[in-house]
Amino acid sequence: MAAFPRIALETPALAPEIRSLLLAAFPTPVEADLVERLRRDGDVAMALAAFENDALVGHVVFSPMAAPFKALGLGPVAVTPKRQRSGIGSQLIRQGLATATDAGWDAIFVLGDPAYYGRFGFRADTAAGFECPYAGPYLMALALSGNELPGRGGSVAYAPAFRDLE
Repeated sequence: MAAFPRIALETPALAPEIRSLLLAAFPTPVEADLVERLRRDGDVAMALAAFENDALVGHVVFSPMAAPFKALGLGPVAVTPKRQRSGIGSQLIRQGLATATDAGWDAIFVLGDPAYYGRFGFRADTAAGFECPYAGPYLMALALSGNELPGRGGSVAYAPAFRDLE
């Protein structure tokens, strides 16, 4: 078993390697194109990379959301196929949550599998009062300070790059 990965902030020099990782981790180029567009639009609040023996093995992006309080959108999260289901994605998410909390963000929203993201405290009922094109059981939220979000309703929107996903 490899050593637990080192997590660091993404640097511009990593962009080609991150794109390769995303292309390997997902069945289509949608996520790789999304990350590039988020970068190009200036909509990356934080991106973390995971390394094992200096090799890139994972990546996560957090982008600012339009919301009634300071909120981030989580995703995509990618891990190289040979290292999936080994805890790297979880480590990236946990480090991202801690960094976002330290930076003063109020909440994080995610669109994904409730069984997976529920492990980190994301809940669909926390996001239920918010209007969003993705509203439903797969849109979840997590309050970063305390147990409740600063508001219980209103409109939330991911960065414009997400609107173009097909």
